[in-house]
Amino acid sequence: MKFIKDLKEGDRVFDIYLCKHKQAAVTKNGKPYENVILQDKTGTIDAKVWEPNNPGIGDYDTLDYIEVYGDVNSFQGTLQVSVKRIRVCREGEYNAGDYLPVSSRDNDTMYLELLEKVDSIQNPYLKRLLEAFFEKDDDFVKKFRHSSAAKTVHHGFVGGLLEHTLSVTKLCEYYCGAYPILKRDLLLTAAMCHDIGKVKELSPFPENDYTDDGQLLGHIVMGSQMVAEKAAGIDGFPHELLAQVQHCILAHHGKYEYGSPKLPALMEAMALNYADDTDAKLETFKEILENNSGNQGWFGYNRLFESNLRATRE
Repeated sequence: MKFIKDLKEGDRVFDIYLCKHKQAAVTKNGKPYENVILQDKTGTIDAKVWEPNNPGIGDYDTLDYIEVYGDVNSFQGTLQVSVKRIRVCREGEYNAGDYLPVSSRDNDTMYLELLEKVDSIQNPYLKRLLEAFFEKDDDFVKKFRHSSAAKTVHHGFVGGLLEHTLSVTKLCEYYCGAYPILKRDLLLTAAMCHDIGKVKELSPFPENDYTDDGQLLGHIVMGSQMVAEKAAGIDGFPHELLAQVQHCILAHHGKYEYGSPKLPALMEAMALNYADDTDAKLETFKEILENNSGNQGWFGYNRLFESNLRATRE
């Protein structure tokens, strides 16, 4: 099997992939086609079925395992597959473990690192809050360790939420050393909790899609609610301290247009916003580089970065 991460422009594919998404569309000329996202454990790739009524295109749907025949090309700096034929596969023709993207880092090791951060918190209320999530809530821990951090943009793999949370927490730890005025316990607590709402915003793999609550409320609001619920079970939890943690969560996207209900009003909230944005963007760039590993030139214009991208040459 040729994994998605190894595909390059000009390749011809004839292999089995998970159909993560399928959507009918129409060209400007009124011709029907289908947008498809193919997935394996190394990532996803966009695909186009330009002739969906072709007899070679079998009747398939989202979350089907499909045998795909087509060509890999590049559009606006991103690889995509032009699909010629599709066949739905039968159980036994594929190993489901090959189709779930997984963090390259060991999950147990990352979680132990996160628990070390929890143990380092000195404020007794914040420490109990973190323990309530990461040590005592088995259902939450299971979901947190196996969730992605996003549907597609960055850390969209099993263990992605844990990897992203740990990276953001480490960046915040660095900020505390560089700027001692920052309240470390508050900032690290907010960092570890900033995306906990994603266990409710996104459905489990292989779907990894927005839930109804995710669409209606979003992970930022739900994360703030989850923190308030846990804090309510901790006797004497200071109201102002809870408000500060919630503010950091509510403001961690930094701008209204990026989905933040609040703009950063605390230095810790601003530090969290920059740490979150840094890790998300660098991971996104890393994934772009990995998906274009065979391309030694320019990748083309990328809408997220608003720039024509390329890898650093040796």
